Amino acid sequence: MSSAEQLLDAALAAARGTDVRAAERALDRLVVGAGADVDAALLARLTRAVGRLWPRGWQPVDLDRLAVRRLTPRGARLLRDGVAAQRRTLPDPVPAWFDEQVTDLGARWDTDAGWLDRRADGDRITALRDAVNALVLVEGLPPIASLRPPPGSAAVSRAAVPATGSRMLDRVRALLAKAESTGYPAEAEAFTAKAQELMARHSIDAALLDAAADRPDRPGGVRLGTDAPYAAAKALLIQEVAAANRCESVWSDDLGFATVLGFPADLAAVELLHTSLLVQATAAMLRGRAERGRAGGRRTKVYDESFLNAFALRIGERLRVASTAAAEERDDDRLLPVLAARSDAVRERLDQLFPGTTRHRLQVRDADGWTSGTSAADRASLDPTAPARRPLRGAR
Repeated sequence: MSSAEQLLDAALAAARGTDVRAAERALDRLVVGAGADVDAALLARLTRAVGRLWPRGWQPVDLDRLAVRRLTPRGARLLRDGVAAQRRTLPDPVPAWFDEQVTDLGARWDTDAGWLDRRADGDRITALRDAVNALVLVEGLPPIASLRPPPGSAAVSRAAVPATGSRMLDRVRALLAKAESTGYPAEAEAFTAKAQELMARHSIDAALLDAAADRPDRPGGVRLGTDAPYAAAKALLIQEVAAANRCESVWSDDLGFATVLGFPADLAAVELLHTSLLVQATAAMLRGRAERGRAGGRRTKVYDESFLNAFALRIGERLRVASTAAAEERDDDRLLPVLAARSDAVRERLDQLFPGTTRHRLQVRDADGWTSGTSAADRASLDPTAPARRPLRGAR
């Protein structure tokens, strides 16, 4: 082991501990070490650590989401550098989705020489601290559910990504954009319900077509972020949208995301609808705050949480109504058995990937927030009665 590697080991061990002074002394020794050797040791260890994550279920976007949450902005950028540098070492085949994620993160690699100084902005000490913290984060991450074959896997070449109907998705995006931009809640709900109806019809068509295929689809998964504030309410919104689209959702609070399992067309619906509804819910909450202020009330955290929980539950009800109506319109004797078989397959996948889930009850502690959130989600059928408490599934 080189002296630079020994210095790096000592800095990492100290950073994992609780003695702040020891960590600073180890960092100082790293700073006065041979710069090029230290940079090379850091880069080599970072790329190795990142590479070990892909077979353990992680994807580039998952890693970046957590880095943004737990590291400084420069630390997150350094970790993107590590992802880009590690991409060069990956054996074929590398799936297209993996390269798309790396590109979307803006992760690019030019040359190893001087890579840390390029991010240092003249402050090498802080850059080294950020790099060490990034390494501590990556090396401490646990395995998570594997949703796609990792790069280099023999299964990659067989893992085709089914088309989800881009023309129909363009129509859905247009409807959701209108829902986000209108200042009238009832109009927003109408646009959203229509988008759900279109997605449900497309999902039904895809299910019937897949049932007759020689090699039918299997359930896949996506991860959606649930950052603070109000992470539990955001996870509940994901769960409600997922349930309306015959998917299952599991929230990993410590890692800041929810995993949604389902078939491709249904997952596309969840991603689109959740993104739009989160925008709508936030806008509605801000309007609710303003109305509360004019009425003499004050903004509180429990009001916001109750508002968002109520919004999620009522929107979930509306989306399920739209999905049920789309299924009832389809006059096909095959439909119910096909949908039931797909639901069973999704639940089986859930049990395989998350055998240790627990359920959390969300407490609604502000009646005004609950009433306002329910009203924002469905003005036409306001029901200000006491809320039903629905459990939220979470990874243990």
